[in-house]
Amino acid sequence: MLRLPSARIAVAILAVILFLAIFGSALAPQNPLAIDAGALYKGPSLHHLLGTDYLGRDVLSRLMAGTRLSVLTAFEAVGIGLVIGAPLGVATVFLGRWFDFTANRVADALMTLPSIFFAVAVTAALGNGLVQAMFPVGILLIPGFYRVTRAATLEFGRAQYVEAAELLGGSKLHVIRVHVLRKVLPTIAVTTATAAAGALLAVSFLTFLGIGVQPPTPTWGGVLSSDLDYLNLAPWAPFIPGALIAITVGALNALADAYRDRAGAGALLSPVADPVIKTHSTLQALEAADDRQTAA
Repeated sequence: MLRLPSARIAVAILAVILFLAIFGSALAPQNPLAIDAGALYKGPSLHHLLGTDYLGRDVLSRLMAGTRLSVLTAFEAVGIGLVIGAPLGVATVFLGRWFDFTANRVADALMTLPSIFFAVAVTAALGNGLVQAMFPVGILLIPGFYRVTRAATLEFGRAQYVEAAELLGGSKLHVIRVHVLRKVLPTIAVTTATAAAGALLAVSFLTFLGIGVQPPTPTWGGVLSSDLDYLNLAPWAPFIPGALIAITVGALNALADAYRDRAGAGALLSPVADPVIKTHSTLQALEAADDRQTAA
């Protein structure tokens, strides 16, 4: 995958974002909460590389300090959707028709929920915190993981080597773990990267509206929101946090596209790729190849 230039660029960008999420607060050049009434909306300079906001706070420091909360809460939402949705998508193929029917109806019900109103309602019930606000976002990501994983499992779960493993007495758990799960993992990986981009946008959107975060806690969406309130005084200010959000989301989507291109499902459908069970068709192909080699 890293042979693609887009993948290398995406990995480099995401590595920088991950580094800022871990060490951003400690490496911030100034106190992100310090107010300087004499430096309101100053342009970029040696002292303030990205300028200051409406309270004279250093924008670079606020963005660096806000990276951790913005990124970690996005991963919280993705983790909820992945841990619940993906196992259900795999299990429905092997646990019978009624379980599959029930899971599909629940997924359909979740997909009909209005995301913003649902997030606001749950946040109001659980308390105004970003961790609480991302819980409903994670719930709304479950149907996406479920449907994609279920479709991939249906594709591979009907393969001949899976049927052969079941006929040889393999348990459902063993068949899923050995013969199905590793074939579905590329699809789950692509879905995870795409969902992370969507979750990051959801974090930015909620914090832009002031939901889930209390001032003066810095977040990417909060910095963008405060800059838009004073657009006539500093028209350049919203481009900085907006570009940071757009670049990160673009890097996640580019990584997902690169992974999908390199780990396409077509190559994984070949029975030869499974070293444990050789199906009847594979054995016929090998025998034909041996016959041709002998004839030659």
